[in-house]
Amino acid sequence: MVKKRKKQRSRKERFPKDPFAEREAAKYETPIPSREFILSVLTEANRLMNREELAYAFGLSREEDIEALRRRLRAMERDGQLLRNRRGGYGLVERMDMVRGRIIAHPDGFGFLVPDEPGDDLFLSPRQMRTVFHDDRVVARVTGIDRRGRREGTIVEVLERNTHSVVGRIYFENGISFVVPDHKRLTQDIRIPPEHVGAAQHGQFVTVEIVEQPSSRTGPIGKVVEVIGDHMAPGMEIDVAIRAHELPLQWPDAVEDEIQGLAAEVAESAKRERVDLRDLPLVTIDGVDSRDFDDAVFCKRTSKGWRLTVAIADVSHYVKPGTALDQEAHQRGNSVYFPERVIPMLPEVLSNGLCSLNPQVDRLCMVCEMYIDQHGKVTRSRFMEAVMRSHARLTYDEVAAMLIDGDRELRARYQPVLDNLEQLYSLYKVLRKLRSRRGAIDFETTETRIVFGAERKIERIVPVERNDAHKIIEECMIAANVCSARFLGRHKLATLYRVHEGPKTDKLSDLREFLGELGLSLGGGDKPQAADYAKLLNKIQDRPDAHLIQTVMLRSLSQARYSPENIGHFGLAHDEYLHFTSPIRRYPDLLVHRAIRHHLQAGNKKAKGGRPARSADSFAYSVADMQSLGEHCSMTERRADDATRDAVDWLKCEYMLDKVGEEYEGIVSSVTSFGIFVELKEIYVEGLVHITALQNDYYHFDPAGHRLRGERTGRMYRLGDQVRVRVVRVDLDERKLDFELADTQVTEKPDKSEKRGGRGRKRGKRRSKR
Repeated sequence: MVKKRKKQRSRKERFPKDPFAEREAAKYETPIPSREFILSVLTEANRLMNREELAYAFGLSREEDIEALRRRLRAMERDGQLLRNRRGGYGLVERMDMVRGRIIAHPDGFGFLVPDEPGDDLFLSPRQMRTVFHDDRVVARVTGIDRRGRREGTIVEVLERNTHSVVGRIYFENGISFVVPDHKRLTQDIRIPPEHVGAAQHGQFVTVEIVEQPSSRTGPIGKVVEVIGDHMAPGMEIDVAIRAHELPLQWPDAVEDEIQGLAAEVAESAKRERVDLRDLPLVTIDGVDSRDFDDAVFCKRTSKGWRLTVAIADVSHYVKPGTALDQEAHQRGNSVYFPERVIPMLPEVLSNGLCSLNPQVDRLCMVCEMYIDQHGKVTRSRFMEAVMRSHARLTYDEVAAMLIDGDRELRARYQPVLDNLEQLYSLYKVLRKLRSRRGAIDFETTETRIVFGAERKIERIVPVERNDAHKIIEECMIAANVCSARFLGRHKLATLYRVHEGPKTDKLSDLREFLGELGLSLGGGDKPQAADYAKLLNKIQDRPDAHLIQTVMLRSLSQARYSPENIGHFGLAHDEYLHFTSPIRRYPDLLVHRAIRHHLQAGNKKAKGGRPARSADSFAYSVADMQSLGEHCSMTERRADDATRDAVDWLKCEYMLDKVGEEYEGIVSSVTSFGIFVELKEIYVEGLVHITALQNDYYHFDPAGHRLRGERTGRMYRLGDQVRVRVVRVDLDERKLDFELADTQVTEKPDKSEKRGGRGRKRGKRRSKR
């Protein structure tokens, strides 16, 4: 007994008290060791430990404590923080020469593992990909280097299955029923047993529940749970995209129950102890079709510059952690904007009602007040919980008409807020100059809007023009986002930063090789800064091939994401940046508001003589929590982009169905080993001229020069070249258009059944998607 007590005492000396115990006690009735503490214990132990050893080390003996520890360890496994071997021992993934991350599937059957930690992707062969779906999370072992110099891996364990239902078209062939997924990255057909077919008919779109996930021995098996409809039904493109990408659509009963008690107006009790800004002439400036208003702005001239007030809808007052509303908002991650349809993150009673900063009604808001000097530098800022009343709902076009065109009628109508708008414009000009001096990158890209006619038929596709009113709001929001990031960083509160990394080595090398052929160079050596990109963009703006160069530069950069680690935002040239300004439609912004509120309320208690302000450790979220939340929100953002792109590609193909044989002017938007993609001018639709349609020569692909070169003639097709093409085929199932150069022989126009794609995707190897 004496020896046992000594052993226990030595354990306590070896593993001190959990530094995050206070936070865990605030979150759970039965507190357990924090994730950080578990990781530190395993690091110090320098070996694998099973659950019994960990429970003993933490002094856990009650059954409910051990069960809570089991659930936490399982969650850490699922999140890829720990790996359990066959003997039940838990170890640190990074210490076991493993890589954890998310699967990105390619339409041709292979895939990549994108690591959670910084590092190169891991190539996964088609054989490895047979056991998983796109977007699953796995742990893999590096097994070697393939013939192209890429790290190659073998999947060790699937941490998280993220495909539970699939949308596609059902087919019946030779007594076998199967569904071909509509999602191009889901490359395995789903076998449907006869008893699970239901009322589905050949060629219809259906939703399939996955009843057996793929394995090394068998493919996925599914059950038809919904017949969506026939192939060409109006609105089918959005219905399919929603289900194909598993976008949450229906509100759970628990959410409906929670919002039942919400009134149409803000309760008087909620306005107490807030700063009253109802007399401040704040205004909202949004698009003409906007229905939810996140932000309002006010600007006043001071002796040293300007006072800028950015008021943001206080969603965190209504959406509390742990509620059904919060869980559903987290699940959705963001609102999804389809052509003429929105899948909101929050129910309409909040998104368009209580949280929306509608004109002439009281609304709760979180405010960032900034004092900005004559050079655009923020000299001081503060945050406050407030109540406001929007004095006007303005559109971008109205503001541009007043400030730039001097529209007298509009200026007279909005006279009470006109000085506010003029000061905003003056401040914007200063902030824009500072943006240029800072070296932020401004790529000129074209966004489009689809205009519908009767029965949801597309009438035309038009570009969306950005005016100075858009840029005024953009600069105000960026300023508030930067101040928010500095505020939370200064107070050491866990949060999600919006991070954007610079170019990777291989991308940078390709870019420099391409620029070198044009007699251009990018400054900055091995680590160029945003200013180096901006300087080059400014240098080439008058060149005829500026569009080509800009496209290649843009493709050298990575996609922005959410992370608790602040590594800065390369594109905006800011060392600290996050999203504060859109909590109605983005979950990361809601998390930022909760962190700011946590600090403000702690300070209020201290000011009133209450308990001292709580430390960052008492905040409800840890860095580990934010890591998981950041990965999830980055995924939901990509999911929304993919879903809207699929729907728009479908609509564009549908628009082109009756235009087979017609000729258009276009520009080469991408060059690949199998052909050139051409974007049609004025209608902004993209299609492929396959390499076999480039006649009278053998063409070879030059990836560094982004061109195809004819072996005999020397004829080149480069990114940015202008060409005239003829539409030869429209495949609605694949969302693909096939073109040929207009100076080639006219291809026979296919009949309607061919234009609409027939059975759908071919079985076997699939052509690379653009």
